[in-house]
Amino acid sequence: MSAESSRKPGKFITFEGGEGSGKSTHAAALADRLKARGLDVVLTREPGGSPGAEIIRHIILSGIAKPLGTETETILFAAARDDHVKATILPALQAGRWVVSDRFIDSTRVYQGVVGKVDMKLIRALERVTVGETMPDLTILIDVPANIGLARAKTRRGTGAADRFEAESVEFHEELRQAFLNIAAREPKRFAVIDGRAPREVVAERIWQAVEQRLLGVPQALDVAAP
Repeated sequence: MSAESSRKPGKFITFEGGEGSGKSTHAAALADRLKARGLDVVLTREPGGSPGAEIIRHIILSGIAKPLGTETETILFAAARDDHVKATILPALQAGRWVVSDRFIDSTRVYQGVVGKVDMKLIRALERVTVGETMPDLTILIDVPANIGLARAKTRRGTGAADRFEAESVEFHEELRQAFLNIAAREPKRFAVIDGRAPREVVAERIWQAVEQRLLGVPQALDVAAP
């Protein structure tokens, strides 16, 4: 693992939120809209987003590593992130491309740190090593109540089995939701909180307005955090 980084000319946007919040759908939609504007965009995800990280993704989401404990899972996430940053994110940013990622460091802070009770000193140390200066310019938090998100996730997977985290309780997921909101409240300059209960096209427009205002310099009158 390495913390080496350099000032990035591209822009880095991450999407966060609980299961069924619509992160993947809206990350892809935003990438398409940025491309339509003439920007060179890389759409990626965590865990995953690079060959080595995708292998680790399978290990984590299959639940194989769960018996080893949350600290081991945290280290696996860090190993995947290290490969993801070095192989995908940082090269794209240095080339002036925009990167849109479905999940990044805040998911580890919430899932493993707040809910999994892993020492935040360990998580911060791993961030320094794997991420370094490659921090998001904007993080979109799509907020939905846990019961709504889990119902959406169940509908999405159909007859398929729930993954490692979808299988957790509603109480677990509501704790995740509150943890994400707490991080966003502490870092308002980086976060834009979007109410994910609104119709999909409304959510998409509010996300676009946040990107225009924060990264493209377009003034907006609408409060994107409003329901």
